[in-house]
Amino acid sequence: MEEVARKLLEEGIVKKLISPGKGELPGFPNGTKVIFHYRTNLCDGTLLDDSRTMGGRSKPMELILGKQFKLAVWERLIITMRPGEISAFTCDTKHTALYPLVSQSLRNISVGKDPLEGQRHCCGIAQIHSHHSLGNKDLDNLQAHPQPLVFTLELLEVLPPGTFQLDLWAMTDEEKLSFVPQIHEQGNQLFKEGKIPEASEKYYNGIACLKNLQMKEQPGDETWVKLDLMITPLLLNYCQCKLMQEQYYEVIEHCSSLVFKYEDNVKAFYKRGKAHAAVWNEKEARDDFAKVLQLDPSLGPCVAKELRAMEERIRSKEKEDKGRYKGLFNSNTAPATATTG
Repeated sequence: MEEVARKLLEEGIVKKLISPGKGELPGFPNGTKVIFHYRTNLCDGTLLDDSRTMGGRSKPMELILGKQFKLAVWERLIITMRPGEISAFTCDTKHTALYPLVSQSLRNISVGKDPLEGQRHCCGIAQIHSHHSLGNKDLDNLQAHPQPLVFTLELLEVLPPGTFQLDLWAMTDEEKLSFVPQIHEQGNQLFKEGKIPEASEKYYNGIACLKNLQMKEQPGDETWVKLDLMITPLLLNYCQCKLMQEQYYEVIEHCSSLVFKYEDNVKAFYKRGKAHAAVWNEKEARDDFAKVLQLDPSLGPCVAKELRAMEERIRSKEKEDKGRYKGLFNSNTAPATATTG
């Protein structure tokens, strides 16, 4: 233990053991998954982040060792810990310069935002030396004035390679490509079982996986087009889930992106037509259904059914509106009389 502390000290890290944990020190080969809670403080005690409260929920951090996580020092700290151990590590500035970017990503993830929001047009090192705002005053200040930080870590679990399913973000490009058909099938099975939110999440993850690969290609190139053709059925399935969850404007947005690229995609026009009808966009719905009939006349009965349902909803709404406003402007209603005190 003293030898570990000495080596850390030579690297600009001071370790303070809070709770020793149990068992032997794991081997931590590359590919090991570690799950831990973290708390980040300035040296004066000011709290920056706490995984137990971030985003209003307690969600531990998960890392795959050897995958070059942006904040490399966390891997260095973890491999000195036993399962169940809690330790505080004071780390020199050379280890903490990228923490503002990492923190921004983790905060975005905790509230369901894009983890790369605000980082798309500038590399990490360039941002550290720029005046780019991260959208949080404490992180902006830390970015402008790098300083040592204290990381208090609690190691919850250590999973050796091969004992867990890799998360999409941790996969190689080849692993992602081979995994997408599996996740697509999982989504289909969940859909058949009526588990629509779960199916929607599977389709979304498949789309995100392929989009990640597609971003590395030149738009219009053969590989880009191949990936786009794989994305399309996943996106249509995702839109079907969103239709059933009554998230109509999202359906309109995604289907519009599809028909912009694929003018003969009858399923996209059909789903967009249903979404337009649901939000009272009568003209847009009729235009989409007309396009469906043009592309595939055999869908005539389905289109007729949707149009009848839309017309019935419109008549019902008009009748409801008439009843609601009846009498508001009745000419027999006595006018209000002004009085003076």
